[in-house]
Amino acid sequence: MKILAIDTSSMSATCAVVDDEKLLVEYTLNHKLTHSQKIMPIIKEALDSCSLKPEDIDVYAVAKGPGSFTGLRIGVATVNGLAQATDKRVVGVSTLDALAFNLPYCEGIVVPIMDARRDRVFTGIYKWVNGNLHIIKEQTILEVKELMEVLSDRPEKIVFVGDGTYAYKDILSESLGEKAIFAPKSANMARASSVAELAMVKAKEGKTESFFELVPDYLRESQAQREYNEKHCLIGDKNE
Repeated sequence: MKILAIDTSSMSATCAVVDDEKLLVEYTLNHKLTHSQKIMPIIKEALDSCSLKPEDIDVYAVAKGPGSFTGLRIGVATVNGLAQATDKRVVGVSTLDALAFNLPYCEGIVVPIMDARRDRVFTGIYKWVNGNLHIIKEQTILEVKELMEVLSDRPEKIVFVGDGTYAYKDILSESLGEKAIFAPKSANMARASSVAELAMVKAKEGKTESFFELVPDYLRESQAQREYNEKHCLIGDKNE
């Protein structure tokens, strides 16, 4: 089975192809949010490097969120388009699951954090047990201070990964002291190979979807929707 996976949920645009035995190719561009311009050329380069065509791929996979609203829409639309053109199935993978998967077999707990703005982060808690990644706390959105309260009583080392570490590293270090460990640069960003490996497990379990079914998982309303709701509520209050 060959799986092509992409992740455009954050600053990075990344694509990988894996088969049952190995990672065949992985491309990552971590420079500016130009996913609409870059992701298809990256996909083409990845396929060409392996002498593959889109129809040679058995399953298409994508990081479906949380993350950048625009980035998620680009990623999901790209994978759904490729799957529709080749009549293949798709798999959506949690962006946070994939970030945690970047740090195999580490001790303690793994806490991916993605900046959700307004001092909030998308996050979850994971732990490797006997070579398998287990979800301790399901993905959610929290204020940074709330996350610190959740983590402060845990005795283990806490390994942070994701773009939220750049914005909140000082706060995390100050609150958690020596318990806080930060992923190296090579593991601290989206990797399509992690999305692909998680998708491989799902695909072999029969957990694939039609390209008609796969949608982004935003975990929150868009800014435009929030502003509409706030305006709507204000208007409603005035009319009461």
